[in-house]
Amino acid sequence: MSEINPTIREKVESWLQDPSIDENTKQELRALDNDPAELEDRFYRDLEFGTGGLRGVIGAGSNRMNRYTVGLATQGFAKYILEAHGDKEGRPSVVIAHDCRHFSPEFALEAALVLAGNGIVAKLFPSLRPTPQLSFSVRKLEATGGIVVTASHNPPEYNGYKVYNASGGQLVPHEAENVISNIQELVSFSQVKRLTKEEAETQGLIQWLGEAEDEDFAETVAATSVNRELMAAGAAQDVVVVFTPLHGTGNVPVRRALDKLGFTQVHIVKEQELPDANFSTVKSPNPEEREAFTLAIELGKKVGADILIGTDPDADRMGAVVKNADGEYEILTGNQSGAILVHYVLSQLKEQGKLPANGAVVKTIVTSELGATIARHYGATVFNTLTGFKYIGEKMNEFQNSGEYTYLFGYEESYGYLAGNYARDKDAIVASTLICEAAAFYKRQGKTLIDVLEELYATFGYYREALSSRTLKGKDGLAQIVALMTDFRNNPPQEVAGIQVTDVLDYSLGLDGLPKENVLKFLLEDGSWFTLRPSGTEPKIKFYFAVRGTSNEDAKARLAGLQEEVLGRVDA
Repeated sequence: MSEINPTIREKVESWLQDPSIDENTKQELRALDNDPAELEDRFYRDLEFGTGGLRGVIGAGSNRMNRYTVGLATQGFAKYILEAHGDKEGRPSVVIAHDCRHFSPEFALEAALVLAGNGIVAKLFPSLRPTPQLSFSVRKLEATGGIVVTASHNPPEYNGYKVYNASGGQLVPHEAENVISNIQELVSFSQVKRLTKEEAETQGLIQWLGEAEDEDFAETVAATSVNRELMAAGAAQDVVVVFTPLHGTGNVPVRRALDKLGFTQVHIVKEQELPDANFSTVKSPNPEEREAFTLAIELGKKVGADILIGTDPDADRMGAVVKNADGEYEILTGNQSGAILVHYVLSQLKEQGKLPANGAVVKTIVTSELGATIARHYGATVFNTLTGFKYIGEKMNEFQNSGEYTYLFGYEESYGYLAGNYARDKDAIVASTLICEAAAFYKRQGKTLIDVLEELYATFGYYREALSSRTLKGKDGLAQIVALMTDFRNNPPQEVAGIQVTDVLDYSLGLDGLPKENVLKFLLEDGSWFTLRPSGTEPKIKFYFAVRGTSNEDAKARLAGLQEEVLGRVDA
């Protein structure tokens, strides 16, 4: 270990000498004696607890996901839960769910045992469940908080840990700061309080959840339908659906919800049906990427599917692919699906006389303006939040507490949607049912969802968006991301692709009453915009682009020009 930075060596030795760390973990570290670069990556920092919790590569080390980093995070969260519970009667409780990833069940149980060690009841799902069901269950069971072990659509070597408040929403910054402060007070793993599984069960500090909670969630999702009678009368049976859960948690809940609405022609991609922590059939289990739908498209062609849907591993994101007029399958972007769903839900509520005068639609600052324009057409008020569904959940709480607005729909461009007030996180299950319901509704009118989208463009403008990213891993990658943000912040472009830049929105200053976040948005004279945003959960920086053209061709040309010039500067 002579080549290792002295500070890193000291941290490694502290793990090797700690009696509370198991021998297998120590052996994993000893095996890296001759790999100083790997040891540095594992220990150059502590795995950061951000506003969404933890996410990182699985393995031994302070910058890795393992039972010890999970234990520290849970001890910090336990203190937050005890303070949040205050003087309320009975024990505080936390609902815990997990996905199909490597060590997800073990990390979920570890969190439960640490909570139990702090006198908090852990209400634990014994097998994989979708993230939105965790959010729903926190609310339904009136728990003090929630934990879900998942790394969403990250590669197989990752896992993560997200924490929720009593409303069922992920912690927002001011709440997360309390947990972070609690974690920073811990100087040793020995400070983590923990019971054995037997002790926790004997004392009633672990309670197992199951079928009753599953049925309650499925029925609640089905109840968000805006045309349930029409679906039951046969419209749902007319639509041929192909569904892939991409080896994740969506398989059972999506099929159950579709069945409740009367969809009988649902074909599952068998190769991707069962949980698989390695996501063996895809490069990335991400429904944002066309490659993830390769097998679904093959099956769709065989069965003549009208719509293909896919959910990510923890089933909070949904992607859709639709047959166009040429009989080819066309993937919808998150912005396109969102616009279709806003239009479908609001138009149907209006037609049925159920559209409230104080209706609200919530989206993020990097989401297309098409959905917002449609929402305003139906008289809804549109709210913008920072990226992350926790902020949409926070607005929902504000509406519920004040009664000033009625929440109708919320979404973000990254394939996250929620209709209904039953949860405070994005839900791929309700998105799946609603997009299939919309396909059934419009099929009765002789239209595909592509036809509907073209009608929306013709009515409201030809909006086009794109997302590019640069993955920059490790310590050097982080420095590159910081340098890029600093360069654009200190030297903003005056014009892009011949169009004047009219405004620079630096959200690190706390604009529009929003929390401070390291995001830059550049507004152009023709209504186009682009945004730079470092990811909070992955080692990458994202670039969002949006234009509004006079035709499809004009919009595509504007978008290409905008992307080419901005990314040319980025990659120079």
